[in-house]
Amino acid sequence: MANVPSHPFSPEALAERHGGSYRWWVLLTVMLGTMASIMASTIVNVAVPDMSHQFALGQERAQWLSAGFMAAMTISMLLTPWLLDRFGYRRTYAGAMVLLMLGGIGGGLGRNIDWVLAMRAAEGLAAGVLQPIPAILILHTFGRHEQGKAMGIFGFGVVLAPAIGPSIGGVLVEGFGWRSIFFVVVPFCVAALALGQRFLPHSSPGSATINESRRRLDWPGLVLLAVAVLCLLNGLVHLHDSAHGTAIALLAIATAGAAGFLVRQRRAEHPMMQLRLFGHHTFSWGGVVAFIYGMALFGSTYLVPVFMQIALALPPSQAGAVLLPAGFVLALTIPVAGRLADRYAFHRTLSAGVLLLAVSFWLMMTVGAATALLTITVWAIVGRIGLGLVLPSLNLGAVRALPMDLLPYGASGINFLRQLGGAVGVSLVGIVLEWRLRVHAGDPIRGFHETFFLLGLICMGAVLAAWRMQPRPQDPADANPPPA
Repeated sequence: MANVPSHPFSPEALAERHGGSYRWWVLLTVMLGTMASIMASTIVNVAVPDMSHQFALGQERAQWLSAGFMAAMTISMLLTPWLLDRFGYRRTYAGAMVLLMLGGIGGGLGRNIDWVLAMRAAEGLAAGVLQPIPAILILHTFGRHEQGKAMGIFGFGVVLAPAIGPSIGGVLVEGFGWRSIFFVVVPFCVAALALGQRFLPHSSPGSATINESRRRLDWPGLVLLAVAVLCLLNGLVHLHDSAHGTAIALLAIATAGAAGFLVRQRRAEHPMMQLRLFGHHTFSWGGVVAFIYGMALFGSTYLVPVFMQIALALPPSQAGAVLLPAGFVLALTIPVAGRLADRYAFHRTLSAGVLLLAVSFWLMMTVGAATALLTITVWAIVGRIGLGLVLPSLNLGAVRALPMDLLPYGASGINFLRQLGGAVGVSLVGIVLEWRLRVHAGDPIRGFHETFFLLGLICMGAVLAAWRMQPRPQDPADANPPPA
């Protein structure tokens, strides 16, 4: 007689109960949750003007509708390994989905801006916990020959969220007011909760059971991380204005907080970030790629729409229409890239993707007031093809060779570094753009071109780092077999 798994919601019991399609149900479950978190992140941007008018917000206050979400998300990413170890996949996922849903409902019902900002922070905390979970589950649930395909399908669904989110948000704001956009996440959360209760295992990564007393949360490390991230983001914001003394003080505190966090991680019994991850060749270079890639990706997300509306004088609707085909190309590229990640060395597809992203930035330097919209669309598509090649290869390549006990930390660490790079990239692009526009006061297009050139150079740094991710079998740190 076959052995029956001891827990009805262990991975083995669930796979036996649901048959060969079980792994795809797991993929759908985590994809819906991630789509909800991304939707919450991006859809609010279209409502900022209406909210600024209602609450009489200045630009510095209004930007925290996005910056507060990003800060909370960055901080909570490193909590995922501890939550999974103590509560398991099922309860961690359910808790994050409930928090995301309550944040959306609370934001939509908010009567003052402080409450709305608090709800945005709650959504960001939930989104940060959710981000590393899909990569961990895909590596645990799918065989090596299907991991790239699964990551590609996951990416296809996830990139649709930011592609359609602003369009849906614009219609809702125009028809029902800014409050309506906060409720968009609710149906996604309800569906993800229902699927999670049915298909996600009760266990924690690498273990058939969970032990709620196994390890304590590193509270000092969490506080130091929060201080470092919040002071960094605030300091970068103040670099845009005349408060340079405040900016320098905040950045100094951020540096001290980051140094304290690293010292704490080295000494803590149960650290939030396992520094021994960086002893693994592919992860350490993957972290460099993730940080630089985050800078370029988030920086360009800010720069391209501003370029088309300010330098080219396109109306918002037309600028969005120009970028829409590139969004669909990205969604179609990612599944193909996932299959390539199963067949070819990930450092090759990763390098090719970042190189295409750099080329797209440099091609934007040829765009002027007389350039046809079709040309701009083609240049944007080149960049989106590059993004599609990067996502599956980076998520898998950086963590695939890690031993089982480090897998949750690796997935959290890569997402954390990419998000941190994004926060730095947005501020860096804003600072450089403001500087170059001031230098070229009579020729704004030239100021934008020089900023695009900088993004291309940043991407070339990621190309070099991606090529260094080439696995070295002779290195014991990279010789660990992937999970089945």
